[in-house]
Amino acid sequence: MSDVSVIENTNWRDYLEMTKPSVVALMLLTSLIGMLLAVPGVVPLDILLWGNVGIALCAGSAAAVNHLVDRHVDTKMARTFNRPVAKGRVTPANAIIFAFVLGLLGMTILMVWVNPLTAWLTLASLIGYAFIYTLYLKRATPQNIVIGGLAGAAPPLLGWVAVTGEIHGHALLLVLIIFAWTPPHFWALAVHRQKEYANAEIPMLPVTHGESYTKLHIVLYTFMLIAITLLPFATHMLNWLYLLGAVVLGIGYLYYVLVLMFGKKANAGMDAFKYSIIYLMALFAIMLFDHYLLPINVA
Repeated sequence: MSDVSVIENTNWRDYLEMTKPSVVALMLLTSLIGMLLAVPGVVPLDILLWGNVGIALCAGSAAAVNHLVDRHVDTKMARTFNRPVAKGRVTPANAIIFAFVLGLLGMTILMVWVNPLTAWLTLASLIGYAFIYTLYLKRATPQNIVIGGLAGAAPPLLGWVAVTGEIHGHALLLVLIIFAWTPPHFWALAVHRQKEYANAEIPMLPVTHGESYTKLHIVLYTFMLIAITLLPFATHMLNWLYLLGAVVLGIGYLYYVLVLMFGKKANAGMDAFKYSIIYLMALFAIMLFDHYLLPINVA
């Protein structure tokens, strides 16, 4: 495809798609709730605005790098073959420029209008996802999601630090929850898309160790996740309303992964994957309700 043709076929939607807006939206939800949980009262409006804008821009930058690096792999998978860089609607050079501009703008906003610690932690998260995970871990080991999941688990910590300027143990608990949630979340999708990952030569767990092994580990990680979600109550970070919500949502998650492991439903992997997203959104929303309805001093 000629450069002229690429320019003619590119529009703003292609660049928006490169930022993975649905993924960034979920990250911003956890970042926002991290901010709100950090203090008993109201979060300053400028921190609320610029903190989330800066984090969103850096997350979008990392996503654009992912599109660039995975452009050849994306053409081999039904879920990703129509991505802008993979299809040639955005050139690699333009993708690099776009990612750099987003990252630089996001870092500048965080450094100038939020605080340096948030900026550096966000940069570490960007590097972890865009380079360490995407460039190396994704192709190097079936434990790619486990090791690389820390970068994706950072947003609530980033939100918390944006407000307080310091790292708190309760913020790290929020990171731990997302860190434990990530493997069963992605492995459920990998089970559903096993043939595509195999065709793309990506060593996801179901490709290297088989579906039965992966399903067992999804169940084990789900039990671990449920146990970890009880920690905010055990450490007096949150109260009984959160505990009730965490237990109910955890039972729901366990149902879906047990159906995936023992059932015969063809789309059980995708069902578990979709529920995992609802689960995380609902869990963090319940944290917020508990924080404001049954406040506990987190200082």
